[in-house]
Amino acid sequence: MDRIQKVIANSGYCSRRKAEELISKGLVKVNGNTIYELGTKVDSSDTIEVEGHALKNQNKVYYLLNKPRGVITSSSDDKGRKTVVDLIDSNVRIYPVGRLDYDTTGALILTNDGELANLIMHPKSNINKVYIAKIGGLIGKAEINKLQRGVIIDNIKTSPCKARIKNYDKKTDTSIVELTIHEGRNHQVKKMFESIGYKVLKLKREKIAFLDISNLNSGEYRILNPKEVKKLYNEAKN
Repeated sequence: MDRIQKVIANSGYCSRRKAEELISKGLVKVNGNTIYELGTKVDSSDTIEVEGHALKNQNKVYYLLNKPRGVITSSSDDKGRKTVVDLIDSNVRIYPVGRLDYDTTGALILTNDGELANLIMHPKSNINKVYIAKIGGLIGKAEINKLQRGVIIDNIKTSPCKARIKNYDKKTDTSIVELTIHEGRNHQVKKMFESIGYKVLKLKREKIAFLDISNLNSGEYRILNPKEVKKLYNEAKN
């Protein structure tokens, strides 16, 4: 027997966190009975309904998207804006793993594999994410060292990270900085630069673990192969 939120996530319906939210709202039924308790155990003989839909196991699919600017990182949007899911031609229900801001571009994984999504998004995950930030002004080595040691955002210190200056443009008075972090806190990269007095003008995520978007134009995506999926699992678990 497994916990209900794990079964829902593994079915590909949504992530485990989203499943927990649906359970708390009374939108999940087991054998016709609404359940509210997280961790309720179910087995293969139980009939599970989520938001009125009977749960069915689906083949797992995995996509790497180069997210363009001006697209919502969500499965749906009540304001009718375009979402990252709208960009992918898939015959199964998928959702993004983690978030990129509306104006942030770059690497994003979408899948219906709730177990992998939960592993990648877990606070203890050590999967690296590489960002390229364009910031206003000339940044010095002292500030880079501060980022690497960790800075205080939302009253919590960030974990040590890697940072390096890639370029400075005198004409526009802007710096390009590469930042590698493994955390995924809300607006983390922007807040890290703000904490040392710099505003992020543009932000792009170039890599998630070993996956990069160098061969993908903005808005393009590709399917991850089994070897890549296995490697992602291994990195997420370690």
